[in-house]
Amino acid sequence: MSGIDRSHDHVIFRGRFMSFQEKAVRIQCQGSWLYGVISMPQQPAARGVLVAVGGPQYRAGSHRQFVLLARYLAEQGIAVMRFDFRGMGDSDGDTRTFEDVGQDLSAVIDFFTNECAFLKDVVIWGLCDAASAALFYAHQDRRVSGLVLLNPWVRTEQGIAKAYLKHHYATRLFQLAFWKKLISGKYDPIASIRSLYKVIKSLFISKQSNAIIEAGANATNHAIPLPERMLKGLQCFEGKSLVITSGDDLTASEFLDLIHSSNDWQKTLEDKKVKFFHIQDANHTFSKRQWRDQVAEYTGDWLRSW
Repeated sequence: MSGIDRSHDHVIFRGRFMSFQEKAVRIQCQGSWLYGVISMPQQPAARGVLVAVGGPQYRAGSHRQFVLLARYLAEQGIAVMRFDFRGMGDSDGDTRTFEDVGQDLSAVIDFFTNECAFLKDVVIWGLCDAASAALFYAHQDRRVSGLVLLNPWVRTEQGIAKAYLKHHYATRLFQLAFWKKLISGKYDPIASIRSLYKVIKSLFISKQSNAIIEAGANATNHAIPLPERMLKGLQCFEGKSLVITSGDDLTASEFLDLIHSSNDWQKTLEDKKVKFFHIQDANHTFSKRQWRDQVAEYTGDWLRSW
């Protein structure tokens, strides 16, 4: 940034492309206060971005990317709001899971579109279980025109067991560090065998559980496996979607394995014309600058493409 001006309620950044200001806000949601920050460009576009944070995080370290993403997009003329769900970060209320944040998203979008009256539509940007929460919610709100989903959380015992067998154990056989450890006697084969046994056992039990769920005519929505509920959310959503995945992340591996093994997922992604980007060396949170910057560029370019 080339310059910063401060006042009592907001900060003005003079960026390379466009100046923008950041303002702290609070939103009422079911008797609790949600706290967030709006990054407002000098000449904003009619499409805004809502950054939903997955799990309890803080605005430093690898999760500093949410702040930097908001500022990058604001410099490009895109208004961005980031916030904490109830029970997380600075916000009030009881902690809840990603499956129970629909009211939070609705309240924040109400506030965002009222505060920024020029907005015609909103794109939800979410990493991990925030991506899953966005998929659950988006089709219920016509103001949501798009989704940016990073390493979506589709965790099941069977799914993570498969991913672990394929991407952890198989990969280790080709790692020099593993063989050095084995030859030096620092490797504990008994512990590894026990770990492998637990994974295989988990995979077998999960298959039995899924068969019971599929056979149960009166199963509740939460009894249906997470990947199936997420697929339904995507099928019901009429907007556009961008998916960004990491190459060095079991959560991403589980999601990609799910897609490759499911005709329903493949057909839906094709029918919905979902855009995909994959950053091979990146970890779950895209923690290095080069990965973080690539995510920001993919996001900005995609937002301007429609």
